[in-house]
Amino acid sequence: MIIDGRQLAQERKEEIRKERQGLGALSLGVVMATESAVTKSYVGIKKRAAADLDIDVKEYLLPDTATLDDIIAATMEANQHDGVILQLPLPPGIDVEAAKNAIEMTKDVDVLSDAAFEAFSKNTFPAIPPVPAAMHYILKRHRVSIYGYTVVVVGKGRLVGRPAIVLFERLGAKVTAIDKGDSYEPLKTADIIISGAGVAGLIKPDMVKDGVAIIDGGTSESSGKVVGDADPMCAEKASLFTPVPGGVGPIAVVEIFANLVALKKP
Repeated sequence: MIIDGRQLAQERKEEIRKERQGLGALSLGVVMATESAVTKSYVGIKKRAAADLDIDVKEYLLPDTATLDDIIAATMEANQHDGVILQLPLPPGIDVEAAKNAIEMTKDVDVLSDAAFEAFSKNTFPAIPPVPAAMHYILKRHRVSIYGYTVVVVGKGRLVGRPAIVLFERLGAKVTAIDKGDSYEPLKTADIIISGAGVAGLIKPDMVKDGVAIIDGGTSESSGKVVGDADPMCAEKASLFTPVPGGVGPIAVVEIFANLVALKKP
């Protein structure tokens, strides 16, 4: 089955709309320090999702000549809102670690700061990093068992791999994590493959077993197109397959607002 992430995202919005009832007006501050058309497009997608959920968005726009101090100052100002996004990438030479840690933990809807991620890792934080949260939502909606099953996470990056390892271990899976250059032998016995390597067509059909669930959160460019880590032909062997684009991504955007609501709830 090939997942329609856009349809699932709409359904997830309806769930969040119900969850936010009684919370009153909510707002999100978005700090941008780039003039990239691609980044502006990503922010536009988030703004449309926010509008659907009656959540106000305030943009803090900085030029791509902004310094670290400029970005930290804008982020500190954005902390007045119920949630804060520090839109990546930042301009070359900017210390991303320092910038992201200016986000107040209780406003960190991307679970980007060190404090928020540490709390998430200890299961003491109400928010879940959006991409792994979207992956879990897809599996849950399609009643794919996780507890006791073998999950192989491809890639150990900060936005997909590392939080996915934490989340799926918490859910009771037998998790194996592999990175670029490692042996891909574990893929052959995986019940669920979670990928965020960002290597086009890395996972081939002959590397996976029949009936595997492939949840692809990797994105890269090939021949001018955005593609995932999994070769689309893998869908013929998979019981569940998320395309790129149109799979995990739309749901991950909505999970940002699920986090905002979770952080706001008493």
